[in-house]
Amino acid sequence: MPSLFKIHGYVVFFWSNENNEPIHVHVAKGTPNPNSTKLWLTKDGGCIIANNDSNIPIHVLNELMQIIESQSFLIIEKWMSFFKTKSVKFYC
Repeated sequence: MPSLFKIHGYVVFFWSNENNEPIHVHVAKGTPNPNSTKLWLTKDGGCIIANNDSNIPIHVLNELMQIIESQSFLIIEKWMSFFKTKSVKFYC
């Protein structure tokens, strides 16, 4: 499970067995865990909340999403490299 980066104590990561899904990241406080928040990346560089299972406060989640959106190109590149693919599927 590759960690991509940390933001204000939250880790942004992939689970290594989820490459059959559209591109997305998980976010958790401190360390990766199964109850993480899941965010879909979109073709236009945005992101959509799939779930907030880690109960990140909405004002913090909005800030995290803005940072993730600004790094979407990096996330796509790392997804393609980690999962050894030449393209990605987007949620929308």
